[in-house]
Amino acid sequence: MKEMNIPVGVSDFEEIRKNGYYYIDKSGLIGELLSRTGTKVTLITRPRRFGKTLGMSMLENFFDIRKDSRKLFEGLEITENQALCVEWMNQYPTIFVSFRQVDGLNFTGAYDMLTMVIADLYNKHLYLLDSENATAFQKTAFEHLAHGSGSIKEVKSSLMLLTTMMQSYYEKPVILLIDEYDVPVAKANNNGYYDEMLDVMKGLMQALKDNQALRFAVVTGCLKIAKESIFTGTNNFVSDTITNSRLNEYFGFVQSEVDQLLKDADLTKQAENIKKWYDGYCVDGVSIYNPKSVVEAMLRGKFSNYWTQTETYEALKIYIQSNEFGVQDVILKLLAGEKEKIDTTTFSNDMVTFATKDDVLTLLVHLGYLTYDAKTKEIWIPNDEVMEQFISTVKVMGWGSVVTALETSEKLLQATLSGDEETVAELIEQAHQANASILKYNDENALSCVISLAYYSAQKNYTLHREMPAGKGFADIVFEPNRNCNLPAMIVELKWGHSAEEAIEQIKRKDYLDCLQNYHGEVLLVGVNYDKEKHHTCKIERVFL
Repeated sequence: MKEMNIPVGVSDFEEIRKNGYYYIDKSGLIGELLSRTGTKVTLITRPRRFGKTLGMSMLENFFDIRKDSRKLFEGLEITENQALCVEWMNQYPTIFVSFRQVDGLNFTGAYDMLTMVIADLYNKHLYLLDSENATAFQKTAFEHLAHGSGSIKEVKSSLMLLTTMMQSYYEKPVILLIDEYDVPVAKANNNGYYDEMLDVMKGLMQALKDNQALRFAVVTGCLKIAKESIFTGTNNFVSDTITNSRLNEYFGFVQSEVDQLLKDADLTKQAENIKKWYDGYCVDGVSIYNPKSVVEAMLRGKFSNYWTQTETYEALKIYIQSNEFGVQDVILKLLAGEKEKIDTTTFSNDMVTFATKDDVLTLLVHLGYLTYDAKTKEIWIPNDEVMEQFISTVKVMGWGSVVTALETSEKLLQATLSGDEETVAELIEQAHQANASILKYNDENALSCVISLAYYSAQKNYTLHREMPAGKGFADIVFEPNRNCNLPAMIVELKWGHSAEEAIEQIKRKDYLDCLQNYHGEVLLVGVNYDKEKHHTCKIERVFL
């Protein structure tokens, strides 16, 4: 890798630009937000570590009247719109507050941290105590909050008070930026004080409702907690979520940005692995990479699980350990590379109300563990990084048959590569019978799902394609080897109540090999059949392209 000044864990826009760190230009976000002139509040939700805080820091530096940001934005996309920059750059009083650090094992501990966040915010604006436009009552409350000794009533109204005093001082409306607003509520839910913290946050968010001092507000988080609770009464409210987005290119990396990053780092040879490990988030039809993981993999020279290291597996375990709605059945299909249609409209936008399995799965989409295509209304596991986290969680939870299939997957792959038809048939039969309680047994789709799961270890060196268009039909499962792995391609055809030989003949008769037009080398034709007695047979042939 070429020596590059790439920041890790730095979410301060000013620090990045002043130190000359490598920066992927996301300043177009400013223009997009300002194009929505009638929108008072914009809520942007994305998974953790997708660049929300850096984006908010950029907005603060652009708008804040107390800063001179011309040099910071030199050469960036937004400066091409000179009229917009003259009108908006450093022209408005701006508040930027993040609730990312608000956590605690109980409400008292978390509330103390919240008051410290508010106190730190107020101490950045102590000049307001000298304002001739501020009342004695306002100054008294201000001092309480700055000292961290405000009453719960004062804490709840702290953002409203600060916007009011700043508007009076500057005689201009205020821009309010609230980052990671949902963290206190999410932590509260995990530790049993959800209602108490929700009440406090609801009070703080009153600054977004009918606030004459507010020019506009931008709020970020992982989840859109129900408008009926936290955002009650908020007018001109627009949400931009991972399931319904217009700002898709500004959070996470798009393909062109990753291509340029790898080119600059002289790592274009790793493009395929980077994509396999960290791409796959579908946001309004745009494929998004996990930015944290891309950078970590580049700097460390190793493809691993970096994003989920920021959270424990417990966050995922909590939501899939109960099979009340059949969630585990769906997870098994997803582990096998399947997609699943869900209805996201029933989701209550909180972490406590689940009426269907679709609600649980929608939450996992918002948390970044699954991705969702709004056009097809399908979910799937986006990439190898998240797949690894699912596998780890499943193992810890003790899903016996699934774990067994995963543990024997390498043995199955090696048996296939060596042409050991008897062992392949035996191992597939074991996996099929073990999971028959979850999947309809006499169903080729069910067998396809089982086989995809049984060949899990192949994902290290292969890209798996289900129902791949080929010749005169669709090949059941195609294993396309990654570049430079020196392994043969594989086409697997499944039959019920016929023969493995017939499966091989179908591959040939319907020209399924056409799906590998860009591949040159050895191809294994694998036919698998099972009969009414649930006995499996296998036939393997080798051909060359």
